Amino acid sequence: MVSQSHPSKSDPIVVIGAGVFGLSTALELTTRGYTNVTVLDRYLPPAVDGSSVDISRIIRFDYGDAFYSQLAREAVQLWATEYPDHYHQAGFLMLNEKGGFEYTAKSKQVDEQLGKTIEEYADATRMRSIRPGIPGKLEGMSAYYNPKGGWADAASSIAQLAARCSLAGVSFITGARGTAASLVYQESRVVGVKVVRGPSIRASLVILATGAWTNHLLPVGHASSASAQPVGFIQLTEGEAARLRNMPVMINSNKGVFVFPPTPGSNILKVARHGWGYATEERVDDGHSPARVVSCPRRDGNNARSSYMPEDAQQGLRDGLRDLVPEFAERPWSRLRLCWYSDTPEGDFIADKHPHVQGLFIATGGSGHGFKFLPVLGKYIVDCLENKAGKELRWKWRYRLPSGADDIVKIGDGSRGGPPLRLLTAEEQAKL
Repeated sequence: MVSQSHPSKSDPIVVIGAGVFGLSTALELTTRGYTNVTVLDRYLPPAVDGSSVDISRIIRFDYGDAFYSQLAREAVQLWATEYPDHYHQAGFLMLNEKGGFEYTAKSKQVDEQLGKTIEEYADATRMRSIRPGIPGKLEGMSAYYNPKGGWADAASSIAQLAARCSLAGVSFITGARGTAASLVYQESRVVGVKVVRGPSIRASLVILATGAWTNHLLPVGHASSASAQPVGFIQLTEGEAARLRNMPVMINSNKGVFVFPPTPGSNILKVARHGWGYATEERVDDGHSPARVVSCPRRDGNNARSSYMPEDAQQGLRDGLRDLVPEFAERPWSRLRLCWYSDTPEGDFIADKHPHVQGLFIATGGSGHGFKFLPVLGKYIVDCLENKAGKELRWKWRYRLPSGADDIVKIGDGSRGGPPLRLLTAEEQAKL
């Protein structure tokens, strides 16, 4: 272990990554008086292939873990006051097939502990009298409904957060000059970032908020690995969208497939799967550790440029649509994309100083549920950086070191459904 301290208020701090982890951290740093904060990213936020973007993300506080449920309740209050133009309290409906789903039962228990908001229906068809706009097949299902849930426009929320950072004095460097090629080491300390173009950028502290791209810069496969999750978009007419306007966000918990109400203005119906996803084999070399083959998006180029999606993923989304919005289950896709998760073993985030490398802080591991915490995430990350976080938080968000053969086993938080993780074939990967 090496001795660690957080930087002084005037020391240069570089945050790599302009997603929800990086931007919320950068804003909180400036709020606490740090005056020399720079964010690096390949693209201006909202990054086109980031996991924190596109038209919508679920906002909920239904968790089987009291810590995250309480944190989400805090976040929801700030969504309504700080990001009201992007937040839609449409309600959140979890549907379970016969036999139940353990995660929803745990969520209900936690909800009762913190103040009951979830309504439970053994017969999901009762929801039709409560929310007449529900289009799905509810027969043979049970339901957990939270009227306080909803969704947020992800790209516009990130744009507002980035603007707040800029107004607060955060500097941004993008393009080749903002693309991190490797960390710069001086013995057991990171002292900066080598970028694709131009001289290295020096820093007293480097914060890796690089999500699924983290393995390009640091071997973290024992603590966080990347998976690609399928997302589909269907263009509706104004009349079709009007018929679905009053539906809540809905998820079939067993299959992991969820769908949003049509997006106002564009009338796009979005469907996705919160599951185990797909893995790739990408050779990475950070210039410091041995080269390795890991699952991750490519560093060079836009990973959302290709609309390729494996056929079984498309069929999985359509199968979910047949349950949730059957009218449009066979409608052609207007767009497809793979959203990259940064997965940790139990679904906990990482916000911790590297125990063996000075000057390096890791803030990643969103595990497919980090976006909803956008208004509050930075506060808790910087608490970890400044050694102000409580024991529970420090333990949950610790950076694990390699400990054995079971390091990369992912059990998750219990919220995922659908088929197990699958490695894409070489032919499939060539189409990405």
